[in-house]
Amino acid sequence: MNPSIQGYAAAVLGELDGAQVQSTASDLQRVEETILANSDLRAAMTDTSVSGNARKAVMAQVLENKVGGPASRLAAQAARVSAAQDVPQALAYLASRSHHAANEEAYAEPTLSVMAARERVGGYAEALYEDLDVKALEEIEDELFRFARTVEGNPSLRHALTDRDLPVDHRQGVVHALIEGKASAPSLALVDYVIAGGRARDIVGTMDWLVDLTARARGWRVAKVRTARELDASQADALRSSLTELAGNPVELQITEDATLLSGVRVEIGDMLVDATAKGRLDQLKEHLAQDHKAFQTNEH
Repeated sequence: MNPSIQGYAAAVLGELDGAQVQSTASDLQRVEETILANSDLRAAMTDTSVSGNARKAVMAQVLENKVGGPASRLAAQAARVSAAQDVPQALAYLASRSHHAANEEAYAEPTLSVMAARERVGGYAEALYEDLDVKALEEIEDELFRFARTVEGNPSLRHALTDRDLPVDHRQGVVHALIEGKASAPSLALVDYVIAGGRARDIVGTMDWLVDLTARARGWRVAKVRTARELDASQADALRSSLTELAGNPVELQITEDATLLSGVRVEIGDMLVDATAKGRLDQLKEHLAQDHKAFQTNEH
């Protein structure tokens, strides 16, 4: 099972009060039973030719108005990040995990390898970041980086936070004493979960990994748009809506007018580039013609 779903579940369930956890546990139990009982739906969820995003969309559609928001959110995420054959197992995990939370039973995350534990922490961060804007993510990135450097440069603090013999809540208490009230609530929650869900000896490495993850998440919320002509409000809204659907998160447009593009727009979001400008099409045509000319000359010789 993809370890990120463990962290994602910890974040989502941690946002709920007692009654909401009870309801979510009941919903997830019904979701698991529905998948097992419906052969067509189970086949769709375990079809290796179907992308994770498509499985998420199907799951969300099936569960719409049938279960509460947290259960739908968890099940859809499990369908997206899990390998197709592991979706039923991930749903069973969510039903069990929420049951533990509903009964207020003590729960400790299972021990994982360093990289798997980082992925689990990344799942927690993904859930946390879903409703945050670019400014909040920038603040978290800076706070995590600074705290990682503090731990790295303070041997006694590093020893206290990496000592596996100290209870998790004790190590979290050390963090709270240092940064509570000085760092944002999401940053504090993340560091708490680095301790609970990460590897103790990898706390600095995990926080540095989270800094990079946060920077990428921030990048996917900023679309750098170059346009030949000014976009009116309706055009900007339509572009923002399309990019939000593509990125899976709210997107902020940074629009620059550039008459040299002749017409159309050029969009950079994260590591993706969409060039729908006249200049872009002309450049592609020139490159294509140059390649054809080079091939022609080669054939002549």
